[in-house]
Amino acid sequence: MQINIQARQFSLTSALRSHAERRLRFALTCCDDHIQQVVMRLSDINGPRGGADKRCHLQVVLTGLPDVVVEDTEADLYVAIDRATGRAGRTVGRRLARQRDTARASGLRDTVAITE
Repeated sequence: MQINIQARQFSLTSALRSHAERRLRFALTCCDDHIQQVVMRLSDINGPRGGADKRCHLQVVLTGLPDVVVEDTEADLYVAIDRATGRAGRTVGRRLARQRDTARASGLRDTVAITE
C-alpha cells in the first residue's frame, strides 16, 4: 500500500505525518492486499481565522473496484484524520465484502447450472 500525504495551506509536521500514517495503517491493514494507493489531502480551509475548518480528504484506490473517497472537517486536524480513516476502513471493508459475496453467489449459480 502506497501512502501519499499532502498538506495544503500549512506545513506538514513530522508528528502529524506519523499520526496520519499510523492511523491509515491501523484502519486499512486488513485490506492491504486490495489497496493500490492512499492519497490523504490535509487542508486548513479558513486559514488563521480558525473554526471547524481542518479538512482531511482521503482517496483509497482499490484494485478492480471504484475508489473510496471520504472527507471529514473538524476544528482539530487530528480528530479529522481519526474520523476519516475510521470511516474509510469501514467503507473499504464493506465494499470488499460485497465483492466477495457477489463472486460467491455467481460461483454458486454456475455450479448449480452445471449440475442440473
